[in-house]
Amino acid sequence: MSEEINQNRDATNIIKIILMMIPSMPSLLFRLFGTLLRFKSDANKAGKVFQRELRNHGLDKKMASDLTNIYLEGSNLIKLMTNFR
Repeated sequence: MSEEINQNRDATNIIKIILMMIPSMPSLLFRLFGTLLRFKSDANKAGKVFQRELRNHGLDKKMASDLTNIYLEGSNLIKLMTNFR
């Protein structure tokens, strides 16, 4: 009997927590989206600098492009998220 009461309390506590979080979800999603855009933009800037430095150090355009693509794979969040599944 007491286990059923505890399970009901746990369920209602979880529901209360979810209901408290719902009003803050739009602002959290907006901030998350902004952070993701900034991250991607910074990664692309770093990729351009990386490729330019590779070219300055004597690598040909094809090799520098290939190495830059490998470098930028780490900033592809969609691939990272699918790998964690």
